[in-house]
Amino acid sequence: MEKSQISIALKELREKSPKRNFNQSVDILITLKDIDMKKQENKIEIYTILPHTRGKKIKICGLVDQSLASLAKKSLDNVVLLEDFKKYDKKKDIKKLATEYDFFVAQDNIMTKIATTFGKVLGPKKKMPNPKAGCIIPGNIPSLEPIVERLNKTVKLISGNEKAIKTCIGRQDMQNEELIDNILAVYSALITKLPNEASNIKNVMLKFTMGPGYIIDKGIKEK
Repeated sequence: MEKSQISIALKELREKSPKRNFNQSVDILITLKDIDMKKQENKIEIYTILPHTRGKKIKICGLVDQSLASLAKKSLDNVVLLEDFKKYDKKKDIKKLATEYDFFVAQDNIMTKIATTFGKVLGPKKKMPNPKAGCIIPGNIPSLEPIVERLNKTVKLISGNEKAIKTCIGRQDMQNEELIDNILAVYSALITKLPNEASNIKNVMLKFTMGPGYIIDKGIKEK
């Protein structure tokens, strides 16, 4: 997939999408082919770091004990201390927490208690603190700022059983070059995880939050 192809799709997206009175997200939808997503080895779960942020600050919640309390409160949007886990004895309260935050950062030596309290909800929602995203941290970490900076550029590519990957790569008011860089980063990260790389791509589509999609690349045609 070339930059020129993406540039044409972005131009079409901007010109033909209905005008909205808010700054829409730019989503990428990659449809796969010739791959059995029911097989465990083919399931996709990638955390990749984009060259640029997505134009909107993400929200991060820390699950820590007193040893990291002050550091976490300084850097993160919310902190749930170990001593307060008992307050989350109802699923509706954990679901509300899961809805409000994009990532959860966890202290490594209390992961068992985190899993016991929050795993039943965060697990199915793909929000459990994940080492692949660098979200499990030691209790003696000197600063959380590098993690916050990295997570603001991190996207999750998760397939489940579906032959499609969808994620937000930016906002409507971002420069085309920034969007193109982010799109190529997602595409490159994904094809390295596919059995036949680009041959498993059916098409790549861009769309705003509310509007039609525009195909960037129809993939490699069957010979």
